[in-house]
Amino acid sequence: MAGFEYKTWQLTSQIGSDLSPSLLSRARSLAAEHTKLSAHLAVSFDGRVAKRVGELAPIANALKVWDKTNESISELNTLLDDPGTEVELKTLAIEDLENSKAALPSISDNLKQALVPRHPFATLPCLLEIRPGAGGDEAGLFAFELLRMYTAFCSRRGFRTSVLKLEAGDGPAEDRLSEAVIEIEADGAYDILRTESGVHRVQRVPATETKGRTHTSAVSVMVLPSFPETGVGVDNALNFDDPSSDYYVDPQEVRSEKMRAGGAGGQHVNKTESAVRLTHIPTGIVVSMQDSRSQHANRKKAWQILRARLAEARQEAREQELVELRRGVMGGVARMGRGDKIRTYNYGQSRCTDHRSGMTIHNLDDVLGGGEGLETVMESVRSWLIDREMAVLAAEELAKTKVAQRFEK
Repeated sequence: MAGFEYKTWQLTSQIGSDLSPSLLSRARSLAAEHTKLSAHLAVSFDGRVAKRVGELAPIANALKVWDKTNESISELNTLLDDPGTEVELKTLAIEDLENSKAALPSISDNLKQALVPRHPFATLPCLLEIRPGAGGDEAGLFAFELLRMYTAFCSRRGFRTSVLKLEAGDGPAEDRLSEAVIEIEADGAYDILRTESGVHRVQRVPATETKGRTHTSAVSVMVLPSFPETGVGVDNALNFDDPSSDYYVDPQEVRSEKMRAGGAGGQHVNKTESAVRLTHIPTGIVVSMQDSRSQHANRKKAWQILRARLAEARQEAREQELVELRRGVMGGVARMGRGDKIRTYNYGQSRCTDHRSGMTIHNLDDVLGGGEGLETVMESVRSWLIDREMAVLAAEELAKTKVAQRFEK
């Protein structure tokens, strides 16, 4: 019978160890709120209450599964501890315990993910901006390769993409990018791609290098929310047509200028003022658009990009405020910004390394082809974000508990 006792101890020693008491307390509090609001909703409908119930439902459901699994484990342990339990029944109980132990980490992860507050732009399509940074021509060439990488990734996922802006650098190389903006027209694309914002570094020997030296260049990638053409049907907080919305853009604060398009284009460039430049006066954000021969089309695209940049800037400011508030709780916490180096692509070693999650893939061709390698790296960053957010939430809950205990004394 000693074998049974050892096996039972082995199975139960780590149960629930990856879910801190503070996070569990937070989950129970939010699940209780879900129950209370659901009861209120059953009596009288309220749009805001219904929205909150929808937000809390994943937490309540995940906690229910977590509790059920742990209750099952507790019952099985009781059964195994009972000296009157038959050997055959104990064998079956151990098998069930093994299955529960295997399932619990995934169940705990689901609960942790449900606790992470959803990003306000999570359900939206997105705009992807790519610009070369330090590195001259080589940076422009790599920027074009990143554009191909993301286009291939979207094609593989079945996401429709459209080019809003594409400008090549001056010179003989047609694939030397100076700026590109593509729209990824899939609901939830922002949530999938938002981890790509930051500086992407490339290390390789350029084709023009005669001595075989490795050069380092950088490309900036920004992922912005893409709002629908009108704010109708969009959640109030995101409705850019509503003056009370956080993301409203006052037309009176935007200076609009017509210009002649530059670059190649023949008589159209010389005679037609189709290019548009919008300047948001309070922030100084400028958007120029000349890709289309139609001034109306250029203006429409420019407004779309301006709204996206302003929305992202306002959201970044909110996140920075939260970081400042959390510093007192965590004793120092930082966020990754658009100027941070997030990833390195090393051609000599066929290596792609993400500097946030620490993930390294030794199949650079697959990553740059938008394949499973890129998907794996992006998923590792999403997991890293969740773990970091969990640490912050746990620290906040612990701080609240200490304050409450202090008042009780």
